[in-house]
Amino acid sequence: MNNFMSNPRYNQILATAKVLFWKHGFKRVTVEEICRESGVSKMTFYKFFRNKKEVAKAVYDMVVEKGYEDFKAIMDDKDTPPRQKMEQILILKLEGTNDISREFLTDFYSNPEFGLSEYIEQKTREIWVNVIGDFKKAQEKGWLRKDFKPEGIFLFINRLFDIFEDESAAELYDSPQELVMELSRFFTYGIMPRENSDNGSAG
Repeated sequence: MNNFMSNPRYNQILATAKVLFWKHGFKRVTVEEICRESGVSKMTFYKFFRNKKEVAKAVYDMVVEKGYEDFKAIMDDKDTPPRQKMEQILILKLEGTNDISREFLTDFYSNPEFGLSEYIEQKTREIWVNVIGDFKKAQEKGWLRKDFKPEGIFLFINRLFDIFEDESAAELYDSPQELVMELSRFFTYGIMPRENSDNGSAG
């Protein structure tokens, strides 16, 4: 992917494919539609990607890597108080879930037919190694609970899409974004230091 990052047509394909995938999922989007909406020929598309699955993987890589860069910038900011950091992370999460459809979540995360779920699981594991390390550094600095286990969030995230497929969750929340933010707020504020906590950390 990095070989083409400076090519405007490559980036236009990625940006267009992201919008289409987020809105319609993987199955309903065609290469022809991506080309038409991005204003490139099929010849140009196949110069960069072998098939639709490859562009889907590239889109996911782009989003995940950009998300981690933004997360890292928040975590490394020495001038921002801990609670404000967590609020910024929530906003980042909200922006990252904008326009996500249930079709996207099903096709990308749950449907083995398309072969994307295994790739996404692997990519998620790779990025979470870094995220867990950042959380542990934050614990050492005292702005996350000492008894909080960062690895536990990864376990919860792996079960997240079981919740999305639950019919009762679909009835309770109007959109995937609403459910994502509900869980994000729960996890985020649940890992902040407690006032007068037993471990001596102050909020």
